[in-house]
Amino acid sequence: MDISNIIKNLHPLEVKVLLKYSDKDLLTSEKLIKELDYKEGHANQAFSWLNGKGLLKEVSRTPHTYFEFTDMGRALAESGTVEERIINLLKDGTARALPEIAAALKIDNSAVGSAYGPLVKEGVLKMNEEKKVSYTGAEIPARISVTVQLLKKAASAENGLLDNASLSKEEQDVIATLSKKRGATDSPFKMIERETVTNQLTADCAAVKEALQKAGVTGNEIGEITSKMLASGEWKKGTFRGYNISLQPARIIPGRTNPYVQFLESVKDKLCSLGFQEFDGPLVETEFWNGDALFMPQFHAARDIHDVYRIKNPTHAKSIEEPYLSNIARVHENGGDSGSRGWNYSFDREFTRRLILRSQGTVLSAHQLHKAEVPGKYFGIARCFRYDKVDATHLSDFYQTEGIVIGEEANLRTLLGFLKMFATEIAGATEVKYVPGYFPFTEPSVEVHIKHPVLGWFELGGSGIFRPEVTKAMGIDAPVLAWGIGIDRMALMALGLNDLRELFCEDIERVRLRTAKF
Repeated sequence: MDISNIIKNLHPLEVKVLLKYSDKDLLTSEKLIKELDYKEGHANQAFSWLNGKGLLKEVSRTPHTYFEFTDMGRALAESGTVEERIINLLKDGTARALPEIAAALKIDNSAVGSAYGPLVKEGVLKMNEEKKVSYTGAEIPARISVTVQLLKKAASAENGLLDNASLSKEEQDVIATLSKKRGATDSPFKMIERETVTNQLTADCAAVKEALQKAGVTGNEIGEITSKMLASGEWKKGTFRGYNISLQPARIIPGRTNPYVQFLESVKDKLCSLGFQEFDGPLVETEFWNGDALFMPQFHAARDIHDVYRIKNPTHAKSIEEPYLSNIARVHENGGDSGSRGWNYSFDREFTRRLILRSQGTVLSAHQLHKAEVPGKYFGIARCFRYDKVDATHLSDFYQTEGIVIGEEANLRTLLGFLKMFATEIAGATEVKYVPGYFPFTEPSVEVHIKHPVLGWFELGGSGIFRPEVTKAMGIDAPVLAWGIGIDRMALMALGLNDLRELFCEDIERVRLRTAKF
């Protein structure tokens, strides 16, 4: 054993243990806390380090169970248990219904009901034909008096802790019914299980101790100079710990915003600076707002279970707002006041209430139309869910940036200008093209495509001018430009990535590296 090398690498916490004790002493963290004024963490660190150097060995582990007083327990100790209070209330001979008892004692009906059941089984209470409860005069069960006794003990105990070993068998049986290991806010006691680990220094510690004494090492050496030491001159009187310049410094990792979150915030900032107002909505939507309000027929393929995620419970919303439900129903059936012939089918008012996960960001625009100002510009960043095969450019859980521009002068040229701005200024694309598209709710419809250096050309999103069937049913009689852009795909270009799945990477080191680049 290289004693000189061991001494160089000893921490003051270890040094004090080696100088204080011998291989005959049994050591626990409680002993070090009491005799060396260590904190529990310091004691455990000293044991761990000494064990790693072969200077300490574990002798035994003794399990202990403690019961910690909760806020509920303290409240019961002050006011009395529910059982006690019910019995004392009914001792006057007056029969009362359970709600009357709860009101008189100012406690919840559920608490009274929970206490009533066991007391009836034990013959302490009974209920008459009028559903009123009375005291039978029977002897109060021992468990109640033991509970009161335990509450008093805990109230006077140091730190509100009761050691299971110090309790009688009867008390142990009762406290087991009054405690929980986790989520103990609704019980008088929280059960805590701990182990007392007993350690012992090895025979080699004697030689190390002797070497420490010869070297004059005490464990009180200065390891760090503070401003207080410099001001008082105290550092001049002390001795210093050795410093190992070959050790690697501790890694400092500053907190950073996730790069994708940072990108989303930058998109919001740019749109707000252009005068857009942000809108938002719930993740769970009805078929009405997700499709019907957008003139998507109820028999459309995108309504199939293989394209949207349905909610299992509850399956349907209670109602849809009027007059929008009736307006949209007429538009689907015969065109309503839109000048269209509609889809010519019988609108299903039961189907329209069905709950699903939002499958497209355009649902936010549908919600906004009836309360929008004319002229007006609005946008939202919506998390959407759609059944899809996951690959480099497709996710089943994705984000869209959705927006509308309302104005008498708004036209297709205005829309193309917005699309180019998204592609070049936000996504950072250098090659952009427009492709004709089809959506049930816009006419004309345009898709914008960008070229990725690795993935090649792919669709960034769809857009168009809302059809009258969408706008007039919501009280809008001006052109409405609308777009739904895959903001995840814009992030691929902006962050220099090649796969959408990298946006949600679980490898924290890769995320840190990407953050540094961004």
